[in-house]
Amino acid sequence: MEMLKAGVHFGHKKSLWNPKMAPYIFTTRNNIHILDLEKTKNKLVEALEFASAVAARGGTVLFIGTKRQAKAAVRAAAESCGMPYVVERWLGGTFTNFRTIQKTVKKMEKYEKMMESGEIAKYTKKEQLMIKREVEKMKLFFSGIREMKKLPDAIFVFDVKYDNIPVKEARATKVKVVGLVDTNADPSEVDYLIPSNDDAIKVIEFMGTVMAEAVNEGKAKFAEPVITPEAQEVK
Repeated sequence: MEMLKAGVHFGHKKSLWNPKMAPYIFTTRNNIHILDLEKTKNKLVEALEFASAVAARGGTVLFIGTKRQAKAAVRAAAESCGMPYVVERWLGGTFTNFRTIQKTVKKMEKYEKMMESGEIAKYTKKEQLMIKREVEKMKLFFSGIREMKKLPDAIFVFDVKYDNIPVKEARATKVKVVGLVDTNADPSEVDYLIPSNDDAIKVIEFMGTVMAEAVNEGKAKFAEPVITPEAQEVK
């Protein structure tokens, strides 16, 4: 079983637990909570079906994982299914003040065009250096969401406790939350929770891979031509 090999079932120390996670805990070993993998499997299937359905109607799932060990895997998973991502620090207001974020992205794109066309040469060397530095900073934070022209339909968070701000902003803007919920986190904040270890890189890679596959399956359905009864009669 892939989840077992990855270590999905290893929770946190018993002393750190959130009582709301009790239904998903199987036992305790060496003072560490062990998650019930059967329940994790069922919840994972629900989450994947939801994400696939979002993609099947042309929707967007934003992948979020800003912990150091998660960044590369989260970005790779998002890119493999053509979805936006945030792997650097979440900027407050990304959802609740989305118009301002869009203005910043447009500013970044404007500067990039200036640099590509050579138009930047009309500025002094000091101004050019300031612009280039600003572009690099903006790229760091906005590259993963530059194509996201509206709020996503859902977010997939790889650690809902660590990345709690985007979870709160998603709830405030009625964006659905899918997320890995460890034994120390609050499951009530998540629409489609996946009881899981949220620290191990193997777990992050596994969850990212299966989510990307589900999204790609949904996107394939969205791309399929719709055959109407009239068209079938012509055949």
